[in-house]
Amino acid sequence: LDDWAETSAGALALVLILDQFTRNLFRGTPAAFSGDGRARSIARTAIARGFDQQRPLRERVFLYIPLGHSEDLTDQNEAIRLAATLENERYLAQARSHRDLIARFGRFPHRNAILGRQSTEEERVFLEGSG
Repeated sequence: LDDWAETSAGALALVLILDQFTRNLFRGTPAAFSGDGRARSIARTAIARGFDQQRPLRERVFLYIPLGHSEDLTDQNEAIRLAATLENERYLAQARSHRDLIARFGRFPHRNAILGRQSTEEERVFLEGSG
């Protein structure tokens, strides 16, 4: 399947499989996040090659989402920059919300239990809806 990454449609398909299918097929398990690193890598390369600009806006978002799923602040800031090009305030608001969580906690607290991570007190308060 690696050759799929050589076209805009193929790169998009790979990102959908690695980022979206895994989240839905394996929801609630660590495997839900198993494709994240590869999806980000493919998405970054596709964006650098201008493949995102070859896709309609409604498809382009899926090349940007893996950056928004990252627990890296640099990726989050790039996701916001890219979301701003989509002409859809909802996507931009979601990107900002994700970035704010990473800026605050350094990770997505709602993944902690699934990934076997200990939540900090601040994360527990947030997850309980009080923070």
